[in-house]
Amino acid sequence: MAFPALLDTCVLFPAYLCDTLLSLAEDDVYRPLWSAEILAELQRNLSSRIGAEASARRVAQMRRHFRDAEVTGYEVLIDDMSNDSKDRHVLAAAVCGGAQVIVTANLKDFPPVCLKPHDMEAVSPDDFLLDQLDLHPRLTV
Repeated sequence: MAFPALLDTCVLFPAYLCDTLLSLAEDDVYRPLWSAEILAELQRNLSSRIGAEASARRVAQMRRHFRDAEVTGYEVLIDDMSNDSKDRHVLAAAVCGGAQVIVTANLKDFPPVCLKPHDMEAVSPDDFLLDQLDLHPRLTV
């Protein structure tokens, strides 16, 4: 079974990066995770760039293709998280979903001292993709 990785909004926003990450997930390189809050933030941010209808369609397609990606029940953990307050929901969803890693461009919001109690790591999308290239060169290329 593929390892679970929580994808933060910032790595789902750029179409090229989202497509690359989800293509790898489609090939079972890893199992993507996100929360309703992450997808709501994504849709809000995309709406200003591509319009409400297109952003809603993109998020709906993500939900349809990755039916088991959405983590639920994480809300009770948010207040226990010690990372940056605006991203506590992300860490809570990662913990609740059993993620091994959080893929984010906002590494400063996830200091190692806040992740260590949860046996969690935050990595940049570049580092995540380089790891996948090492582990699955054919699929990643």
